[in-house]
Amino acid sequence: MEFKKLETQPEHKGITAVVKSPHFRKSIVAILVGALAGFGYFYFTNGRHMDAWIVGDYMQSILLGGFLGFFLTNSPCARNQC
Repeated sequence: MEFKKLETQPEHKGITAVVKSPHFRKSIVAILVGALAGFGYFYFTNGRHMDAWIVGDYMQSILLGGFLGFFLTNSPCARNQC
């Protein structure tokens, strides 16, 4: 039996190819929607009172929502690998 050596080299994509990819755009949209949902959660739970507008409070909600949007589009199960 003869085996041929399989030569695989990683593809080097430029930053423009990554930015133009559909998965990157889907991730950005999901992060923005998650951040907007996080801000909405903050606003409708305790943000209506002006004394609750501490920078850390609403930024924490926005960042958590953005992270959840990122996780939902980049988790292994979202890519059919689970």
